[in-house]
Amino acid sequence: MTSALSGLRERARKNLDPVHYDFFAGGAGEEVALAENERAFHALALLPRVLRGAAERDLRVTLPGARASLPVIVSPTAFHRLAHPDGELATARAVAAADTVLVTGVASTIAVGEVTAAARAVRDEASVWFQLYLHPEQDVTTALVRRAERAGCSALVVTVDSPVFGRRERDRRNGFHDLPPGLAAENMRDLPGAAPGKPLDIAMSPALSWDHLRRLRDVTALPVVLKGVLHPEDAALAVTEGVDALLVSNHGGRQLDAAPATVEALPAVVSAVAGRVPVLLDGGVRGGSDVAKALALGATAVGIGRPVLWGLAAEGAQGVRQVLELLRAEFDNVLALCGGRSPADLTRDLVVARATAATAAWGTSVGPQAVRAGEGSMPW
Repeated sequence: MTSALSGLRERARKNLDPVHYDFFAGGAGEEVALAENERAFHALALLPRVLRGAAERDLRVTLPGARASLPVIVSPTAFHRLAHPDGELATARAVAAADTVLVTGVASTIAVGEVTAAARAVRDEASVWFQLYLHPEQDVTTALVRRAERAGCSALVVTVDSPVFGRRERDRRNGFHDLPPGLAAENMRDLPGAAPGKPLDIAMSPALSWDHLRRLRDVTALPVVLKGVLHPEDAALAVTEGVDALLVSNHGGRQLDAAPATVEALPAVVSAVAGRVPVLLDGGVRGGSDVAKALALGATAVGIGRPVLWGLAAEGAQGVRQVLELLRAEFDNVLALCGGRSPADLTRDLVVARATAATAAWGTSVGPQAVRAGEGSMPW
């Protein structure tokens, strides 16, 4: 993590109620997956190319229902008004100013229509995606989709890694179960089955299946991004089911604590998809080199979650914008140092395990050629 980002995190810690800081910062169980997301990036090195004539770089990427000025989007995170009074409105303004994609969702403390309006007040063509969980009752899912459509969201991000809630020990110790008075998951208000003016609970169900995803596809023409895929067989099946993109994610280490780091799961998912749909990644991205490593391993873009919350809690919209511009500058620098003109120039042969990089430097037989041939100590 860069010193600037670490500084924002420390300012956020000082500004936040300790219970709310733990809610944002914590993970499931012993927080192994949470830590592994970052550690796995540190275990990888970039093997740069030289003399490739890249005087200027174009960081733009094309995504379902959106174009972004850099390959970093804002992944869905809950309850932004716990971090700052303006909540998701501040986040939306900052993301729109940075000209990238905001994923807002059912756990937003500002309704989706207000979020998209705030984004488009800054940039007419601002891209907002809507994240949801498939609800056991189809009419609830349909009502949420209609709200996203009316708000002008350009894609749906369906989180599928939560048949039940993860066991989050910090929240249990702190007794954090409910939002403070005056705050709610605003997108869950006035849905079928809810009392007038009251929000429904965000329901999880282990009975959810691919049939529920098919029913979702039947009620909307919006692109669908499936979030929370780690197993390559699920990735291949999702493509056959017609999803428009996959987001490799372990929910920021907040669900299955035994799950692998997302960057470790990424190559097998990319291989299973075989270029048929874009693959994105979130979890553990803390700097421009992390962005470059994920793209070199086949991701089209990455999502960030907690760094946005640190920026929001530290400085509101300005802090969120600072996070995004920091990642833009770092990624542009790394791309130049790797000899690239665009994200497409980052290829798998540029990524090596740090042990492999060291042996390559000493001229032993385990080097980048072995990596390209699928040998050596790489995790894929």
